[in-house]
Amino acid sequence: MDTTRDTCQTENIAAYVDGELTGATLARFEQHVKDCGDCATELRIQRQLLCTLDVAFNDARSFDLPANFTRVVTVRAENDLRTIRHGQERKRALQLCAALAIVSFGLLGAATRAVVFDPLRSFLRTARVLFDLIWHAAADAGAAAIVVVRMLARGVLQSQSGARFVLMLALLASLLCLSLLIAKYRRAEIIE
Repeated sequence: MDTTRDTCQTENIAAYVDGELTGATLARFEQHVKDCGDCATELRIQRQLLCTLDVAFNDARSFDLPANFTRVVTVRAENDLRTIRHGQERKRALQLCAALAIVSFGLLGAATRAVVFDPLRSFLRTARVLFDLIWHAAADAGAAAIVVVRMLARGVLQSQSGARFVLMLALLASLLCLSLLIAKYRRAEIIE
């Protein structure tokens, strides 16, 4: 068993590189680095990192961006996003969201039922009752309207003057439709 590994204090490496160790602690650490190859390697890596950072941030050379840099970046970004516009990508994203929702509800467990599903079930039950009410009211109103129209039509068509009246209404409706069609045709002809 390697006992030097148990006595290594890796936080002292960063403190040594930053110059924060003094006195007996500094002497003990320098002696430890001479004896411990792992700590010596880590110290060398830390120093290389600092040298690299110094070179990167102290480089006096600056570079100029091209004049059309923002336009080029914008065009490339739009081209990279072109796959999102496809229906297949949207379908895949929707499937992934649905799967994540199912997994999250499953992980929430019983709390999901009380918080999400019970209010949703109550809302759907209320919506169904309202829909049934509207559906039955519309069906009853439609049936009543059919009875009224049937009675009026029977009364009008059975009399001689009633049949003439219905034919006159049909003639007027057809003349109105004809005039509207002619006006629409003229407008289309003017536009072209």
